Amino acid sequence: MLYWALVFLVVAIIAGALGFGGIAGASAGMAQILFYIFLALLVLSLLFGFFRRAR
Repeated sequence: MLYWALVFLVVAIIAGALGFGGIAGASAGMAQILFYIFLALLVLSLLFGFFRRAR
């Protein structure tokens, strides 16, 4: 999932540099959504790992 977030980020940067606003906005939006999903999964994974070791 991190791979796809980075792919959309690169596409957004390239499209923004070339002046394609709609494509850049859509790609940046997708990258942002995937980033937050990945961040939430990371936090959940860390919490479950911490509570599992505490037992």
